[in-house]
Amino acid sequence: MELADLPTPIFCGVDWAEDHHDIALVDATGKQLAKQRITDDASGFAQLTALLSEHGDTEQNRIPVAIETSRGLLVACLRTTGRPVFAINPLAVARYRDRHSVARKKSDAIDAAALANILRTDMAAHRPLPADSELAQAVAVLARAQQDAVWDRTQAHNKLRSQLREFYPALLAAFAEHRQGLCSREARALLAAAPTPTAAAKLTRRQLRALLKRAGRVRGIEAEADRLHEVLHRDYLHQLRQVEEAFGQQTLTLLRQLDTACTNADQLEAASADAFDQHPDSSIITSFPGLGPLTGARVLAEIGDDRSRFAHAGAMKAYAGSAPVTRASGKSCVVTSRRVKNQRLAAVGYVWAFASLTASPGARAHYDRRRAAGDRHTAAQRNLFNRFMGMMFHCLQAGEAYDEAKAFPRHSPTEILPEAA
Repeated sequence: MELADLPTPIFCGVDWAEDHHDIALVDATGKQLAKQRITDDASGFAQLTALLSEHGDTEQNRIPVAIETSRGLLVACLRTTGRPVFAINPLAVARYRDRHSVARKKSDAIDAAALANILRTDMAAHRPLPADSELAQAVAVLARAQQDAVWDRTQAHNKLRSQLREFYPALLAAFAEHRQGLCSREARALLAAAPTPTAAAKLTRRQLRALLKRAGRVRGIEAEADRLHEVLHRDYLHQLRQVEEAFGQQTLTLLRQLDTACTNADQLEAASADAFDQHPDSSIITSFPGLGPLTGARVLAEIGDDRSRFAHAGAMKAYAGSAPVTRASGKSCVVTSRRVKNQRLAAVGYVWAFASLTASPGARAHYDRRRAAGDRHTAAQRNLFNRFMGMMFHCLQAGEAYDEAKAFPRHSPTEILPEAA
């Protein structure tokens, strides 16, 4: 085949909106071949695929698409066609648009053309959306929803706790040492039955035992009822009667929000763990110390199962935010933590590193060495997380489970600490 017979590359840009999308197609020379506005529905998607087909889109030669979001039905349907889809940061699009107009004019059609031209000139500098399996995408939906539910639960808990500090110190004292605090079933059952300190002081031991049983407690009911009875009958400061009753009504509203948040988090946790267990990578991920079904699901949700997504371990580390950033200019050189990262993966990374300290002697020794070298607790955890991410990359690529002996071989006492990578 002669060079002149090869198909000319075509690039597509989609300016996304809530009810419509602007499409632009450009060729390798930057000439705009087509532009069109489509609706955000099935007929609009059919128009888009027809437009791409008219300009040479085939199963063997898919036209790449650039869009400013990685979510939504349009993106999902584009990904199912097998074409490369690039999610471009809107800030990058705005910077690119300034290259072509000093007047800074803007329209949806101009943004669509700018997206197409970004692929034409700099496609190698951008990463297409990963080709994750359907199950991995389902795990991502559930794990992220569960993480959001946990954050909602924490917010609801803090609101309720702040409210109780205003008028109900007895309940805070009663569950100050409880591992789940106000999120525990016992605390929520007691607060629902007695939303004010005056009502709580009237509860008998028999009523407290009934509340504990209703909350699902099966052991130590007698002792716990006696303890709660003693705490609730201590001497506390009180608001005026009508003010206290008003606080009680508001507390019941906040309690309902907390109950809903706790239920959502528990149900999504079970669904996430169940979907994660069905994935073939689950056994490798949970072989790492400190990772269970829930935290493992969160890790899989962010890194996916597309083996070509990360070219090397360093790319995965940078994506997780565990690898440091070096800024050098002349004689100045500063190494700092990475701020631009996947926040969800970074959040689970600290939980992972902390949990591994009691599950892995090697991880504990590595953490202690970093602390002895002058790292703060957070920095030492991040360094350990960085090391785990490198191991995770190699284990997934090779299809091997975590091996403590290979991960943390014995070191000599005079070992020089390696630089964070």
